[in-house]
Amino acid sequence: MSNVVIWHNPRCSKSRATLALLEERGIEPEIVLYLEQPPTAAELQRVIGMLGIAPAGLIRRGEQTYKELGLAAADANALIAAMAEHPILIERPLVIHGQRAALGRPPEQVLEIL
Repeated sequence: MSNVVIWHNPRCSKSRATLALLEERGIEPEIVLYLEQPPTAAELQRVIGMLGIAPAGLIRRGEQTYKELGLAAADANALIAAMAEHPILIERPLVIHGQRAALGRPPEQVLEIL
């Protein structure tokens, strides 16, 4: 299957499990190490739209950076800008297939878009 992309963090067990799940099914996704190649604010906006969630649904509230930046009361645009500047804030893993996207929490959830 082509056109499958995973925003991957190899240090994250959920991300590793999601990648393994795809590979077990013969899917060799394009792996984007999003911490090294952060998405732009426009890319984040597009993916958030594909997920059908608010930007707050893609942000990792438990990260120290979230607290340090005082994002609890931030609006959608500020959250997107923060994720673009600090990709550690982006929930992972994220799988994109065509015009659909899914978070791998749990990993099996990504199978719905394939």
